[in-house]
Amino acid sequence: MTSQRYFDAIDATWPAAETQEVGPFLVRDGRDATGATGGKRVSAASLRDTSFAPTDIEAVEAAQTDMGQAPLFMIRGGAEGTDAALDETLAARGYGLIDPVSLYAAPVAALTGETPPTVSTFCIWEPLAIQRDIWAAGGIGPARMAIMERATTPKTSLFGRMKDYPAGTGYVAVHNDIAMLHAMEVLPEQRRKGWGRYAMRRAALWAQEQGATEMTLLCVKDNTAANRLYSSLGMSVTENYHYRIFQGGK
Repeated sequence: MTSQRYFDAIDATWPAAETQEVGPFLVRDGRDATGATGGKRVSAASLRDTSFAPTDIEAVEAAQTDMGQAPLFMIRGGAEGTDAALDETLAARGYGLIDPVSLYAAPVAALTGETPPTVSTFCIWEPLAIQRDIWAAGGIGPARMAIMERATTPKTSLFGRMKDYPAGTGYVAVHNDIAMLHAMEVLPEQRRKGWGRYAMRRAALWAQEQGATEMTLLCVKDNTAANRLYSSLGMSVTENYHYRIFQGGK
């Protein structure tokens, strides 16, 4: 059964520009002020109930087309989860599966036993220019920066250094008792040096100060190195989702 609290945390900490209810679906508009989209997470429609009709899907497709977005749905829980019937229906309508994602979680207290070296990682809001440059180099541009800026929950950014050189950046925000890390980016020359572990522990320490009890993050399943890191920290996969994007047919 899908743990909706995690998906509520995604929406709160990485919010769409606008949302609208279309029948049993929540439709997200991910465009920033320039019309650029902030990615699938803020552009996908998701099912609010378990019941739907083909006409509901058609209404969502029309709404997304009006926004200038490709028809796109989030399927929570994977092929065997809450949205299994929707997943099967969309596949039959010509939607392809894309970007399977794991949601990792761990108690905040499990990640705060070790304090990162003082100069290795900092919590900063608003992000520095160098952080924006690191994100941009990793494909996280103005549209995704706009997502961070419009979040109204407690939030901060992470900035790190290793041996006096910039190492990486990230963004973390809290919804209720859940802290969620997004947009972790480590410079290529600083990878496999331990900064990712420092960043996770610094994020957990900050989350603890905000009253959060659970640390979470999202990771695409084919990112082997990142999945290995999060597992090594004792985090467990507690949810899964993927997207269905229209590729033709009905």
